[in-house]
Amino acid sequence: MTRAAGQAATGLTAGRAGASRDAGRAATDLVAGLDIGGTKMAAALVDRSGTVMATATRPTPATAGRDAILTAAADLLRTLSGNEAIAAVGVGAAGVVDQRRGVVVSATQALAGWAGTDLRGELSRRLALPVAVDNDVHAHALGEQWRGAAAGYADVLLIAIGTGIGASMILDGRVRHGAHAVAGHAGHVPVASAAGLACPCGGRGHVEAVASGPALLAQYRNRSGTDVDHLAEVARLAAAGDPVAIAVLAEGGTAAGQAIGGLMNVIDPEIVVIGGGVPGCGEPWWRPLRAAVRAETLPALRDVPVVPATLGADAALLGAARLAFTLLDHQEALTKEDL
Repeated sequence: MTRAAGQAATGLTAGRAGASRDAGRAATDLVAGLDIGGTKMAAALVDRSGTVMATATRPTPATAGRDAILTAAADLLRTLSGNEAIAAVGVGAAGVVDQRRGVVVSATQALAGWAGTDLRGELSRRLALPVAVDNDVHAHALGEQWRGAAAGYADVLLIAIGTGIGASMILDGRVRHGAHAVAGHAGHVPVASAAGLACPCGGRGHVEAVASGPALLAQYRNRSGTDVDHLAEVARLAAAGDPVAIAVLAEGGTAAGQAIGGLMNVIDPEIVVIGGGVPGCGEPWWRPLRAAVRAETLPALRDVPVVPATLGADAALLGAARLAFTLLDHQEALTKEDL
């Protein structure tokens, strides 16, 4: 079931209070996953099996500041849940998120005033529910590991290539955040083809400067003199044999593959999953990427599968829900210790 985001909210019901779509379901068997992006936020009700029971979306009031964003998120969850019994909320959010403190450490101005937001505390206060939070790319990785391309693998490298390039490393079944919550900024790995080029972070020579979606689109425009509007058009031209489009996608795929191969040598994953918009460019991008990965990796890693993500927009929602279930399981374990 999917409710429209504009439908009247009836409150987010915790525990067993209120009506349930399945009266026999335990109170901890349903959580909400929330994905907060720069243009859109989405929410889903998810059960213990990873089944998405309902979804809703709404625009993110990105320029209105943190209070407006948090209020919109809480309203979206209330709208979605109706009288359903929700045990907890998991959130995947844009920005650098310290999941231990539940705080957005830093963020771009795509979300005005987002840096410094006590995301966990503010949403928990608004909803009267336990809340777990993480970065949206880490949530994406958890979703793919739970129900997607990486299901059954304990050591996973997820790379998201779109407007920027991000990564998440799951090792021994756990997301690795690093000492400063910035693990996964794969777009800022240096590659030779980006030498001297400015990166959005302010540095130079990073792979994001040559392999992100905007970088590929800009390169095609510059080389062809054609004012194409979308990367999908470049992909279509490459499939039709346009030599400039083929070269641009091949160079971007090669640069991404070199960076990914280097990361694989460092973390030794069982599988690499690649998501985001750029992988949709097809084989003119995938072939050079896989060739570059093989050229860069150590011999022991050359048979590691490098595969596309399979869950699309559901990945971050499922990963956020997984965060919520992990929180509930942790709370239950602590309660048993106290008995």
